[in-house]
Amino acid sequence: MENIGALAILLAFCFAVYAVAASLIGKWAERPLLVVSARRAIYCIWALVTTAVGLLLYALFAGDYRLVHVYENSNSAMAGIYKFTALWGGMEGSLLLWSWLLATYSAVVTYQNRRKFRNMMPYVTAVIATVQTFFLILNAFVESPFNLWWAGKTQVTDLADGQGLNPLLQYWTMVIHPPMLYLGFIGFVVPFAFAMASLITRQPGEEWIHTTRRWTLVTWMFQTTGVLLGANWAYSILGWGGYWEWDPVENASLLPWITATAFLHSVMMQEKKGMMKVWNMVLVSITFWLPIFGTTLTRTGMAQSVHAFGESPLGPYFYTFLAIGIAATLWLILSRLDYLKSEAQLDSVLSRESSFMFNNLVLLAACFAILWGTMFPIISEAITKQKISVDIPFFNRVNVPIALFLMLLTGVGPLIAWRRSSLESLKRAFLWPAVAGVAVAVALAALGVHHFYALMSFMLGTFVLATVAIEFFKGAQAISAKSGTPLILAMVELTHRNTRRYGGYIVHIGVVIIFIGITGQAFNIDQNAELKRGQSTQIGHYKLLVQSVESGANKNYRWARANLAVSKDGEDLGTMHPEQRFYMAGRGQLDSVVAIRHRLNEDLYINFRVAEDDDQRVVLTSHVNPLVSWVWIGYFVILFGTLICLTPSKTKLIFPRTEVVGIAGKHATVEE
Repeated sequence: MENIGALAILLAFCFAVYAVAASLIGKWAERPLLVVSARRAIYCIWALVTTAVGLLLYALFAGDYRLVHVYENSNSAMAGIYKFTALWGGMEGSLLLWSWLLATYSAVVTYQNRRKFRNMMPYVTAVIATVQTFFLILNAFVESPFNLWWAGKTQVTDLADGQGLNPLLQYWTMVIHPPMLYLGFIGFVVPFAFAMASLITRQPGEEWIHTTRRWTLVTWMFQTTGVLLGANWAYSILGWGGYWEWDPVENASLLPWITATAFLHSVMMQEKKGMMKVWNMVLVSITFWLPIFGTTLTRTGMAQSVHAFGESPLGPYFYTFLAIGIAATLWLILSRLDYLKSEAQLDSVLSRESSFMFNNLVLLAACFAILWGTMFPIISEAITKQKISVDIPFFNRVNVPIALFLMLLTGVGPLIAWRRSSLESLKRAFLWPAVAGVAVAVALAALGVHHFYALMSFMLGTFVLATVAIEFFKGAQAISAKSGTPLILAMVELTHRNTRRYGGYIVHIGVVIIFIGITGQAFNIDQNAELKRGQSTQIGHYKLLVQSVESGANKNYRWARANLAVSKDGEDLGTMHPEQRFYMAGRGQLDSVVAIRHRLNEDLYINFRVAEDDDQRVVLTSHVNPLVSWVWIGYFVILFGTLICLTPSKTKLIFPRTEVVGIAGKHATVEE
């Protein structure tokens, strides 16, 4: 089996090399059959890598511990779902999953466009196949998932059982978090490949943008899902009471999301106005290369993290690929600057075009700040031989003001006209949203909220929600007055007429809700207490009473569980059961299962461990975390808005680029 798997990967590598060569030679020599054969090679790559993945999954479920990857990431006591998760639990399997998802994307985009873009597609195929070749080199020659344990030089060792998957990964979000994140990371190769192909062929117009817009939006949604699932995993498993620690690997997943968000906004400028062409090329390139950079951080030992795989021999391969790839991308963009000239100029600072540009600048400022903070310890160690860590307060000090300014622009953008707005129209447009925001801030201050950034967040969040509500109400009111449709149904009709615009507004609502949830961190309460049975502790309005401590074992781990009676202001809330586990197989790792009482206003979060010197005493680490549930609610609102954006509009109106399509403060009924 291991020989078939290794052979499948090796053959896939050969087909990837062939796909690159056949695409380019077929295009340059005008030999269409070679181009067709390159397309078929892409399908063969998918079939071969799928075979390898299937064989590795079989080995994981069958318990073939002769394979190093199976031994290190699975054992007989694990639940079946975690044996499946073990596919990407180690370095070799995760790289194979990367190659398989890339092969799947390649096959889909190749099939979808097999009769389109005959001038561009050979270059699209060549770019994607080049990336595929790189990862198959790693699969075949550096980190093979089919390596065997050897006793001496000739005998294969057959081990009775494996070490098992890292206990931190034995949680439901880890079943879907890595695939979602990889789908986001890898999916950006498609718009990047089309962008590079359009540069190579000097493709007229923005056809590559129209082709990849939905693809980019879907990929962005996968990335959003991956980031939020990762935050949920950190909150539920790591036990420190938070969901984002500005960890290097967390940051590496966030960076391409930020640049993809900037690209999705600025690409509208190119579609509507023929502007920001160079900027969009730079953004789509950065968005592609940042996941490769993040993977380098994760897999080469550059960054120390609970998420990282540790040191490996992959470093030189990734550094070389990044250096050559980024240099080639820069050369191609710079050599095509004449082709990327804007077709229009910015008419006024008070315009929607200007708001898009400021939006991009703010997002890029956040990206740079996070990148600098992530890389500073590595840079300082390289220069001074001392690693100077950047703490969490640095990221918060820099990014909180940036996030607030970004939220302001989120509310300003929809109410500003294209090309030019007058001060008078802006006053009319912003009056009631501004009044609503200030009123909320004053009310909260009167209720005792004096944290400046929190007040600003609530005020700006209200401002954005009010602007979106006004846009929906005015448009729906116009439809209702004309057709007699009830207002709610008129809103549905309005959204259906222009799904891209109004779906985007719903996405903005989701982002605001997440910001509000994050703002709750300003009011967190934390406490540590060491207690015996029958003793209690108070945290905020909650009282925690230790009723008993139970213990037991199963085939996978030993456990100890605290039974806590919880009350709030004298009202009985039932019991909570935080747990401590010791995994017996392989690693012998101690882990915690936190107990969380989720409510819309706040979470009660309890971590537990048995005192080291006395098993009759327990140590409770408790947190009261306001508004955390709104972070997860905001994600589902974003998902809903994105699905609406992906739905075709009922009507489609096309206007010349020079035409003003909206007036600030009034409903615009044309296509965005």
